[in-house]
Amino acid sequence: MGRQWLQAKRVVANLKKGQANGKLLREIMIAAKLGGPDPDCNARLFAAIAKARRESCTREGIERAIKKGAGTGDEKMSLETVTYEGYAPHKVPVIVEVLTDNNNRTAPEIRVLFKRGQLGTPGSNKFLFDHVGLVEAHKTGAGIDLEEAAIEAGANEVEPLTHEQNDDIPAEATGARFITERTGVHDVSEWLSKNGWTVVTSELGYVAKNFPELSEADRADVGEFLQSLDDHDDVHRVWAALK
Repeated sequence: MGRQWLQAKRVVANLKKGQANGKLLREIMIAAKLGGPDPDCNARLFAAIAKARRESCTREGIERAIKKGAGTGDEKMSLETVTYEGYAPHKVPVIVEVLTDNNNRTAPEIRVLFKRGQLGTPGSNKFLFDHVGLVEAHKTGAGIDLEEAAIEAGANEVEPLTHEQNDDIPAEATGARFITERTGVHDVSEWLSKNGWTVVTSELGYVAKNFPELSEADRADVGEFLQSLDDHDDVHRVWAALK
């Protein structure tokens, strides 16, 4: 076979990069649609653009996504947001946010992915989660007090966030997830940005109220299932009761 495996590896890597970039551009579209095209007034858009740039999305692609989402360009966004609720293996509650231009195609594919778990009906497990604002950010330097930063920023809670948990957090930096009221996402993001933090995520999301006890083998099984969901082109976010 010689070194043909190298070419195959590159093809897979390029495919995954293209898939990841597509999701980043969709996030920009959604952010622009929900909060407008000005990143200075739209924390979610600001964070999405910064992440897209770090992942080498082209400037033209970013600008086109903003215009498409905001409805100011020739192309109009036709993506529908669909939320699925269900359970991963070992009864771990899951919420999946999908962005699709054809739910007749996407829905059967999501049902197939859920065969290893259990797909529920709308409202079947959202009560197991809090619907909140989530801001993830990092800062370099010594003596960073996360609790103090959360209080100053106006967040309700804060928890440490490492590079292993989110690869947008540099290994040498102090990372944190700030949990806010849904209406407080922009204000918290703005305070952090003005006080030396780099915001990498700013959005509404779901935080589980309780987390099932799992063995390491069960945790790996759930992680594999969640990865299969996240790898689907139309899946935008996966929220799970998994620490």
